[in-house]
Parts: sequence; structure tokens; C-alpha cells
Amino acid sequence: MEQWKEYKLGDVATFITNKVDVSLLHKGNYLSTENILPNKSGIKESTSLPTDGKVIAFHKNDILISNIRPYFKKIWLASFDGGCSNDVICVRAKENIQSQFLYYLLSQDTFFDYIMLGAKGTKMPRGDRNQILKWETALPSLDEQIKIAEILSAFDKKTEINKQINSNLEEQAKAIFKSWFIDFEPFKDGKFVDSELGKIPEGWRICPLEELGKFKRGKTIVAKDTKNGIIPVVAGGIEPAYYHNVANTKGPVITVSASGANAGYLRLYYQDVWASDCSFLDSSNENLLWIYSFLSNNRNILRHAQTGAVQPHVKPSDINSILLCIPPHGFINNFQNTVSPLFKSIGLLQQETEKLQKTRDDLLPKLMSGEINVEQSKLLFI
Repeated sequence: MEQWKEYKLGDVATFITNKVDVSLLHKGNYLSTENILPNKSGIKESTSLPTDGKVIAFHKNDILISNIRPYFKKIWLASFDGGCSNDVICVRAKENIQSQFLYYLLSQDTFFDYIMLGAKGTKMPRGDRNQILKWETALPSLDEQIKIAEILSAFDKKTEINKQINSNLEEQAKAIFKSWFIDFEPFKDGKFVDSELGKIPEGWRICPLEELGKFKRGKTIVAKDTKNGIIPVVAGGIEPAYYHNVANTKGPVITVSASGANAGYLRLYYQDVWASDCSFLDSSNENLLWIYSFLSNNRNILRHAQTGAVQPHVKPSDINSILLCIPPHGFINNFQNTVSPLFKSIGLLQQETEKLQKTRDDLLPKLMSGEINVEQSKLLFI
């Protein structure tokens, strides 16, 4: 095995401070700490741009790291050029390290733990940039770096393909729901009557969501009380806050984030979860897929349900009181039978994706430390 050499981060990478005018950007290529997702999950589109001034200019293959609350472990390998806020650290690889390898190197828990050691501030800690550049690590040759990055990126590429397929399948289910229960396409030839939500087919009725299924409040659990396991703990974020060894509700389960910037965020888990800072409706409800499809088609209702200026909240009572147009029960059953194969496929692909992510996360520190080499890692899949 080749000899790895010791470096400080500043020896192999640099912070980017070049600026770009905000007027040259659009929401799709502006990054702030809010729209970088945690746990190497990518990014979402920004909701708005800064009103004026300049922001840091990043390029494709730069590594962007949220410098607010580093324990959220928000990191993204840029796939396009753009601009980011000053609360995002933009790291660029020097010639002696491959950028994708650097991304995986900095994705490790050990790096974020190091940032937290020197972080300043209690409520919203920020990493100390000078300290970050002193982080020590060992590196193999450039050729070996490329091979390691190729192995890890193969998992990420397959994961991304699975997510794209699932997104397409869910869009199909949404389109069917919209056709049946929003546009009323199959019922156009029937009689329509007035209601508080507009014209609806005769025989349908307006009532609160809780008549079909009543959301409950999760039971909050903090990180120090969790035990090592694979059960997602669903809290106020887009991704699981952490993982536990037991669940408190059975999948599939609908969750709606209860508080924080993502209050009202809707997700359908196909596995058992620990519902924490969220509202949930689980597999014991016979109308689960219909209710999820309704909420998925009406996400703006959940956003508008937010209360609280400083800390937004969405409570179970806010969800349960949402008014909706309910068809005769036979139509709900027909819809669920129609879309069930789509959701089953989504669930299977989600399980495969989780296994891929776990394997990648298990391999990451072993490859990055030299505990196993590229050839040994390949043997794990034979």
C-alpha cells in the first residue's frame, strides 16, 4: 500500500472570496445556508434573492459548506456556477487534490466535529475559518484519490437516478389525483352543486380533513437520548434529524414538520419512524394514500397554516381542520387501488436508496483513512 502524506486543509484547498453582483443571478443558482440540505442531500431552489449588492462567486466543482450551525452537516459539491451568501464557506481544491475527493473528505463527521470544536456562538454557532484551514488529514496520490472518488460517486449517481424515478412516479400519482379530485375530469358529465370551496359534484361534501384521518403530535426526542440504529427520527427538517433503534409509529407514515424554517414540510416515509417534532398519520389509516395525495397537491395550504413570526409552527389541529372536498368512499378506494402500484415502487426504490447511502457512508471513512483500499472495497460487492 502506498504511503499517504499528512497535510493541513490549507495546503490542499483555499477559501473563495471573489464576488459576483446579485443582479447577475437568479433563484436557481443562488445558495444560502437555508437551501443547502443536510447530510449530503444536495440543494433546493432558493425562495428569494438578496435585494442588492454582491455575494461570493462559486464555480462548478467548488465545495459549499454552511458555516451556521455546522452540526447540521450541510455540504454540497457544486454542479453549476453561481453565487452564495457569506454564511456559506466556498472551498476550492488546489492542484494536489481532486475536487470530488475533497468533497468526500470534507463530508466526514470527523471534519464537522472539528469545525464545532472551534465554533463561536451558542444559539447559532459559526466555524472559525482560520481554524478550519488547520484541519489535518492524510492523502493518497492523485491517481488513488480519483479512484476512491469514482467508487463513492457511483453510489451517489445511482441514488440520484432512484430519486429522479421516484419523483416521476409521484408526479404521476399527483396528476391522477388532480384529474379526479381537483379538475373532476371523470365526473364532468354529472351534476355540480355550489359549496364553500366552489362547484363540486353532487353527492360530494365539504368537511375537515380529520374526518378521513386525524394527525397526531410526535414525541420529541433529542440526540443524546437516541441509541444507535437505522430508524429515522423525523423532526423539523427536510431530512431525518438523526437515527434511533426503535420507532414510535408504523410505516408507511405521513409526516409534516412542526416547527422552524421548514414547518409544514410534507413527506411520506415507507418505513417505521420515530415521529418527533412533527405531526404524523400512519399506516393504521385506511385513507393514507388519498390524504397524502391531497396534501401533496395542496402544499401551499400547509405553508399557509404556519403560525408564529419568529419561530413558525404547524400543529396537528392546523392540519386536521383543513377543509376538503370528499367524494363517496368508493372513489377513494378506486383511487388508492389505482396509485398503490406507483407508491409500492416508490417504497422499494426508497429502501434501495437508503441501503446505497448506508453502504456509501460506511465505506467513506474507511476509504478516506486508508483502512481499506480501492481493490478491497470492490471485493465487498462481489
